[in-house]
Amino acid sequence: MTHLFLFLGALLGGLAVALGAFGAHALKARLSPERLVTFETGVRYHFYHSLALLAVGLVQFNLPLAGNAALAGWLFLAGIALFSGSLYWLALGGPRWLGPVTPLGGLALIGGWIALVLVVA
Repeated sequence: MTHLFLFLGALLGGLAVALGAFGAHALKARLSPERLVTFETGVRYHFYHSLALLAVGLVQFNLPLAGNAALAGWLFLAGIALFSGSLYWLALGGPRWLGPVTPLGGLALIGGWIALVLVVA
């Protein structure tokens, strides 16, 4: 499982860069400025938490008995999917009912950081 979060962090980091480039080039002329900001916010949090997944993998590698590290990793993954995913979808014109999903993703991201703090404290 140690390498899983390193792999996913690297993979999702690359995806965040690709989505950022897509937003900056392909979507810039197609989205309103407000929707473009929403998309960019999704990319920013996606990228930050891809780095957090790499940190989880490194913690697991250095502290193999750190059980909460895996919890942090799963929460970061859920947060990326829910928070960034809902922002991407909303920016691209998805249904408005997705709006309440975004804060749930934010809570997952916060939970991931709390779990990581408990591992390294």
